Amino acid sequence: MKNTLQPDATVAHDLDNESQVRMAVQTLEEDIAFGYMHPRERLVEDELRARFGLKRHVVRQVLVELEQMGLVERKKNIGALVKSYSAKEVLDLYVVRDILETSGARQIALPVPPEKLDALEAIQQQHDEAVRDGNLQLAFRMNIAFHKALFALSDNATLTEMIELAAQRAHVIRSLSMVVPETLEKARRDHHAMIAALRACDRERLVALCSDHLLPSRDAYIEKHRRLAHLAERAEVTRLPVRTAKN
Repeated sequence: MKNTLQPDATVAHDLDNESQVRMAVQTLEEDIAFGYMHPRERLVEDELRARFGLKRHVVRQVLVELEQMGLVERKKNIGALVKSYSAKEVLDLYVVRDILETSGARQIALPVPPEKLDALEAIQQQHDEAVRDGNLQLAFRMNIAFHKALFALSDNATLTEMIELAAQRAHVIRSLSMVVPETLEKARRDHHAMIAALRACDRERLVALCSDHLLPSRDAYIEKHRRLAHLAERAEVTRLPVRTAKN
């Protein structure tokens, strides 16, 4: 688990089980979202116990929560692995995300009360500062907070929850773009454009922005998936035996 975020394992001993699980889940969620852990990479219980200073049953609860979030999958005789998506699975997930998020944008009652817009802008200011300072952890958390606050304006708690769950499942997919400065900057600009659309009561602009906002992470993952598939195909061709013509 090289290049992962390293919490102080001694801290875990001072926390109750629920807090230990939350700390480990959040750290591993960020490891996956930032690409420090890759699709199909194993999460070994003994390594996690040593890293976080946790008991075995607590580590197993961490893995259960990560599996429920769609970040980890279990394979028979292998154990827990970082979730891997095929190109079709990515496209299917992002079709669902587009339906949910554009629906959420359409359900926001306009005009939005000024105090709620101010609160959304305050969250975005923290995201701005994190992107400017290169603070990936804070940028990641404030990005989540921004979208949660944005779609909460729909006043549909069930829809907001489904949007959040679908976004969690996309962490593995977003890992290719999460650490790219240009993508972070585009996300920051998109957020400001969404706020401007809300202030202008421009629903169609908001819906279009929400849809377009999903594309960079989806397209980056699919492009890498296809590139790797092409390389694997070429490697297979080079391993084929050369047949010579018989006289």
